[in-house]
This record gives sequence, structure tokens and C-alpha cells, in this order.
Amino acid sequence: MTADNEPGSTAAPAQPRKAAVAAAVGSALEYYDFFIYGSAAALIFPAIFFDDSDPADATLLSLATFGVAYAVRPLGALLLGHIGDRFGRKRIMLLTLLLMGAATFLIGCLPTRGQIGAAAPALLVLLRVLQGLSAAGEQAGANSMTLEHAPPHRRGWFTSFTLGGTQAGQLLATLAFIPVAALPEHHMLSWGWRIPFLLSAAVAVVGWFIRRSLHETPVFTQQAAAGEVVRMPLVVLVRGHWRSVLRVVCGALVASVSTIFTVWALSYATSEPVGMDKSGMLWVGALANVVALAAIPLWAGLSDRIGRRPVFLTGAAGSAVAMFVYLWAISTGSYPLTLLAGILAFGVVYSAANGVWPAFYGEMFPASVRLSGMAVGTQTGFAVSGFAVTFAAGIAGPEGDGWARVGLFTAALCVPPALAALFARETAHTATEDLGTDGAEGGARPADVAPAAPERA
Repeated sequence: MTADNEPGSTAAPAQPRKAAVAAAVGSALEYYDFFIYGSAAALIFPAIFFDDSDPADATLLSLATFGVAYAVRPLGALLLGHIGDRFGRKRIMLLTLLLMGAATFLIGCLPTRGQIGAAAPALLVLLRVLQGLSAAGEQAGANSMTLEHAPPHRRGWFTSFTLGGTQAGQLLATLAFIPVAALPEHHMLSWGWRIPFLLSAAVAVVGWFIRRSLHETPVFTQQAAAGEVVRMPLVVLVRGHWRSVLRVVCGALVASVSTIFTVWALSYATSEPVGMDKSGMLWVGALANVVALAAIPLWAGLSDRIGRRPVFLTGAAGSAVAMFVYLWAISTGSYPLTLLAGILAFGVVYSAANGVWPAFYGEMFPASVRLSGMAVGTQTGFAVSGFAVTFAAGIAGPEGDGWARVGLFTAALCVPPALAALFARETAHTATEDLGTDGAEGGARPADVAPAAPERA
């Protein structure tokens, strides 16, 4: 690793590493909360919150609640993006962590439908909405924080720690559900499923202490001191950088690979037509995430050398093929084949796009609107990706075994990200202070700039 105080970096010597670690650990803790919901939606919630419906309908309704969080994420991006560009990256990182921890803990406390009737799924949806609002600002805040602390020629590598943390959170969530899935069904459905959710209280406390000591980024501190923080970041974003927002929206559709892999494929593999073991399939996800933890920084480091576009394009186009192979492997009922295909599709190929997008998207915007641009663009694309699970369940047919149609659907969702990469500007070797300045249709006008004094507070 190169020194953090090398020429061209405005960050204090220890801050790039500290920001990367804070982003990684905080994202891991936050997305542990977010992804345990996915496992529960596939394996538990149909039986305890939607048990008055036909089994197929119960599964569809449960998977729809998983997508609800993605539907509200664009709204959360508008709010949290504004706060982050107006008042600082650090505040967003603390706010999202506390909101996610509280919502997840309360899900673990919910009574079931059998205990309080229709109020149970209604409360479940409400708390899932709060999870979605939190997630809307988490990655954009952590990515902006890390990118703005990073040395100019290592931005890809440092920002990849955020997604490494996300994958670690997904791994922790999967591991938390493996012993739960191994319980006798009565215990699993009565109290066992609650344990991973209740542990989120400890998760939030640990994340708070890690993030509260992190410094604000140099670029935001300088803008605040000079009175150059824009008053209405969203106005400047829409007026001057709407093309970049559209590119990010299209690129973010690649997250459909993650949601199909994590939720729909798990539900399909453990359904009656295939009948694979729940614990065994959870291990497929766990091992694929272990491989992803190693692959993400390697792909990101490669993008620092050869550029963001070719690496992202490899991940997007390759995932279209690899996910089709993975779903076919599940359809055979062969566990070794499914494990191999899952590791290849999610652990290796998808990691190319997943590891490089934090730098790729963030570098499309100037610092004044970076958090808003990343948040609005990614969360709009992620909203589609979240409901990809519900669409997949419908496409699969009443028996839930139409894996080929789901594979083609997933491949189609990889086309817009590939096109976005083809038509995007290469930014890997652009100086940090020059990011987002080329091609903007309009910058911040004097009326857009907020007074300096409030920003110093």
C-alpha cells in the first residue's frame, strides 16, 4: 500500500485508511441489518406474517416487502443527499447507522399475524420502510467520505472498502441465519428467527463508536470554511449534472444480480420443485461472499490501473451470462454444481461491477453535489433492483420453477449498466479536484451558495 500522505492528497496521513475502515466496518454492520431481512423474507416471514394466504401468494407477498425498502430509497436519497452535501458526510454516516439499528431491532420484537392480526404485516412494512430510508444514504455517504480522503490514484481501491463492508454484512447476515435454519421448525418460527434481528442493537452501538471519531473530509471542510457549500444541492445537481445521474441510474440496475441471487434464487432452490436444503443454500451465499471479499478490492485496484469502464463492463456483461448458469445449476438439484456456479457468478464476476462502482459513480460528480448525485442515482436504480425479486417470482410462474425466464430477465437488467459504462467518461486518472467539472451544464450560481457560518457549526 502506498503512503496516504503522498503528493496530490490533501488528507491527513492516517485519514484515508481510517475512512476506509470506518466505511467498511460501518457498512458491514448496517448491511447485516438490511440483509437479514432478505433471508427472513425468503425463509420465515411467509409462515408467520402472511400465513393466511396460499403458500405461493404468501411467498410473493413476503418478497414484495423486501422490495418495499428499495421503493422508498429514492425518497430517502433526496433527503439524505441534501443533508450530506449541505451539512457533511459524517452526519449522514451516523444518522443512517442509528436509524437502521433501531428499525431492525424492532422487527425482532414484532408480534406475528397469529397474535395481532393484520397489524403485524403492516408494522413489518413500516419498519422495512425505515430500513430503506437508512440504506438510501449509507453507501453514498460512506463512498463520498472514502473517495474524498483517498490519494488520487488509489480512489478505486480505497472506495471499494465500502462494498467490501456491504458484502461482509451480507455474509454475517447469512451466517446468522444458518443456525436459525437448522432449528426445529417450531422453534425457528416462534423465537429463533428473532435472534439475528435483536443482535442489531449491539451492531448499532459498535458502529457508532467506530464512526464518531472520523474526521470530516478535507474537501467539504474547505468548502464550508470558504462559504462555498451550496444551499440547494439537488437544484444544482438537476441543472448541471442530470446526464451523470441518468448514467448512475442505469448502472445501478446491475444490483438486480445481487437481489436475485440473495433472495429469489434462495427461495427457488429451497422450494418444492427443487427441494435443496436451506442450510446448504445459505452456505452457498456465505462462501460466495467470502470470495467476493477478496475479489472486490482486486477488481477495484485493477480499475485504478486500466480504468473504471472496462472493469465495470466486464462485471455487468459477465453477470448476464453467469447468473443464467447459476439458476440452471440450481434447477439440476446438484449442490456441488450450484456451489461452484454461485461462487463464480456472485463471488467473482459480479464483484467486478460491484467493486468499482463506488469510485466510478462518485467520480462523475463534483464534491458540491457528490453525495446527492450518488444517492439519487443509485437509489433510483436500486429501487428497480429491489422489486426485481417480486417480478422474478411472477415471471417464474405459479409453480415457481421458471428459472430460464428469470435468467433472461436478469440478463436483460444487465444491459443498461453495460451501456452506461460504454458511454461514460473515463475518470480513473482525473485529479480529484477536477472530477465532475467536464460536461456540466451549469454549476453553482451565487444564489445557490449557503452562508459560511452555519456550515462551520
